[in-house]
Amino acid sequence: MNSLKGMHHVTAITSSAEENYKFFTYVLGMRLVKKTVNQDDIQTYHLFFADDKGSAGTDMTFFDFPGIPKGVHGTDEIYKTSFRVPSDEALEYWVKRFERLKVEHKGIQEQFGKKSVSFVDFDDQHYQLISDEHNEGVESGTPWQNGPIPLEYAITGLGPIFIRVANFDYFKQMLEKVLLFEEIASDGAFHLFEVGEGGNGAQVVVEYNPVLPRARQGFGTVHHAAFRVEDRAELDQWMKQVHSFGFQSSGFVDRFFFGSLYVNVAPQILFEFATDGPGFMGDEPYETLGEKLSLPPFLEPKREQIEELVRPIDTVRSTINFEKEYE
Repeated sequence: MNSLKGMHHVTAITSSAEENYKFFTYVLGMRLVKKTVNQDDIQTYHLFFADDKGSAGTDMTFFDFPGIPKGVHGTDEIYKTSFRVPSDEALEYWVKRFERLKVEHKGIQEQFGKKSVSFVDFDDQHYQLISDEHNEGVESGTPWQNGPIPLEYAITGLGPIFIRVANFDYFKQMLEKVLLFEEIASDGAFHLFEVGEGGNGAQVVVEYNPVLPRARQGFGTVHHAAFRVEDRAELDQWMKQVHSFGFQSSGFVDRFFFGSLYVNVAPQILFEFATDGPGFMGDEPYETLGEKLSLPPFLEPKREQIEELVRPIDTVRSTINFEKEYE
C-alpha cells in the first residue's frame, strides 16, 4: 500500500462567509477556487481557497453553519493550520503586512529548524505561515498569479497541521501503525511526524497536553483535516487498512471534486482521505474559478432551492486588476 501523499485540505468553520472571503482574498492573497455548499447541509456555504490552479494540497476550506456558537480551543483538537511561503524573507514581508493590516500575530519564531509566523483571523482561527527555505519533500503549489501578493512572498500551499491531544501514546500509535507516519523530531511536548516524501507539505505536529480542558467545536475551529491519496483504488486500500484496525469509516463518498473517506481517529479528531482528482476546473474555466455558485451534478436539480437558502456573495475577481502590494 502506498503512503499518504501529504496534506490534501483543511476544513474549518467561520462565523461569516463574507468576512472569510475578504480575509483570504485581500489579506492572505489566496484564490477562491470554488464557491459551493456543504453537500450534507445545503443551506451552508462551502468555500475553497487554494493556489492558482486549485491543486490538491493547497486548499483551506470553510463552512458557515447558520447559528453555530463560537468554538473553544483546548485539547483533543486540530488547532492550527499552516500555509507555506517560499522563504524566510517572505516571513519578514508578512510581519510588516500583518502590522499594517492589524492582523494579530506572534512575530517570527523557529521550531524544528523552520521559521514561521503564527497569526489569527477575526474568528480567532489559528494559523501559521511556514518558510520553505530549508524544506525538502512534497512540492508546493503555484501562487495566485493575479492576486495582491507579490509572487516571491505569496502562499503556495498547506504546511503542517497542529493537533493537541490528551492521550499522546495512543495518538502516536495510531499515526505510526495505522497511517504509516514516522516521528522524526520532538521538542518538549511537541512531536513532529511526517509521511511519504515528507517536508512541510506532509507533516503533522502533535502537542501532548493533558492539562487544557477539551476543545469545543464551533466557528473559529477546524472541522477536519484531509490527506492526499492518488485515486479511488488507493482510497479503497486505505479503507481496508483503517477497518483492519477496528476503525469505523464513512465508506466511499463522492464529493464530485474528489473522492473521500472519513474516519474518526481519536476523540474529536476527524481525518479524511481524499483523491487528488478530478479537481476544481471541470465545471468552471480557469479565468473565473469561484465566481459562480458551483453545484455537483447530484445537487444541480436543487439549484433554485439552494439559491434561495444561501445569501448571494459577490466573488467576482476576474474584472479586478489587483496591484501587487509590496508593503
